[in-house]
Amino acid sequence: MTNVLNWFEHFHAHPEVSWKEVETTKTIADILTSWQVRHATFADVTGVIAEIGDGDDVIAVRADIDALWQQVDGTFQANHSCGHDANISMVLGALDELRHETLSKRIRFIFQPAEEQGNGSLAMIQHGALTGVSQLYGIHLRPLEELQRGQYAATIQHGAAFFLKGSISGDDAHGARPHQGQNALDVIFTIQQMLKSIYLSPFEPHSIKLTGVQAGSDNLNIIPGNATFSIDVRAQQNKELLELRDRVETLLHQIAVLHGVTIDWEWQDFTPGAVIGERSSRHAAEAISERFGENALVDRIITSGSDDFHFYTVEQPGLDATMIGIGANLTPGLHHPHMTFERDVLPEAAALLADTLRRAANDN
Repeated sequence: MTNVLNWFEHFHAHPEVSWKEVETTKTIADILTSWQVRHATFADVTGVIAEIGDGDDVIAVRADIDALWQQVDGTFQANHSCGHDANISMVLGALDELRHETLSKRIRFIFQPAEEQGNGSLAMIQHGALTGVSQLYGIHLRPLEELQRGQYAATIQHGAAFFLKGSISGDDAHGARPHQGQNALDVIFTIQQMLKSIYLSPFEPHSIKLTGVQAGSDNLNIIPGNATFSIDVRAQQNKELLELRDRVETLLHQIAVLHGVTIDWEWQDFTPGAVIGERSSRHAAEAISERFGENALVDRIITSGSDDFHFYTVEQPGLDATMIGIGANLTPGLHHPHMTFERDVLPEAAALLADTLRRAANDN
């Protein structure tokens, strides 16, 4: 599977952000065409859906293909710091191995755009990605604090996430006459303190924090009456996430009255928590144990991170799904601009994924 590393080097060197993965889509489609693997691309969105095998039953695997837009050494650019370049390469490697085999079920390969925006999965669902699918698999590199090199998780228990964008509308005032306006920074500080007063059960992992603030101008003697802000809300379970959402809205209403300003907001990019499938996670666990030994198997890792992979189970209740975690000594962490990992893990991870899909396809 030396091609896996070559593919990784290509995708790593040519990152594209969400909904703009044009060349990534073309490269994947060209590889599939060279293999004579049936596949489809779409006029309205990026991404590719491919399929091998025969039969009425369908097993599917998803690879996310977009990169982040972030500052790297002082320059904003597309950057594969979440490892989606690795995910594409591992899934292509599994497809390459399995395309030569006679399969009793069809295996569908979903190369999905825009995971980082939390809605790429919905676009693929609208284009038929889940039609007839009974089991769905994903694969993702994990940071060192979750998995070391040589460890593999049969499932990743992602949390749920919601993001708020808000604006504060008041009146500017002269720095010498603060009573004539409303200081949007005072409102921001109140929001920060009030967020820290939200408590859920300590037995349910959750977090809520400001992640962005913009206020003021170049004039140092103007008290800003207007500001924008953003909030990141996370919980391990969907129920707790929605409770946090309701608490935030109540606080924002109260803070607006307290400061005499208007606060408007909208919630964006809801990403549901994981619903773990029994059959899919069992197939993954058995494949890990057989290929690498029982000591390599981690049944489940729990992470506060989120992934739009779990929209597939929300949109198709009863879908049996799991995401396999790959240990690769990844540091400093996912989304760090200089994220790095031991790349030679990719061919063996691709072979593991092929093992898992083969088990699922042969399971009656």
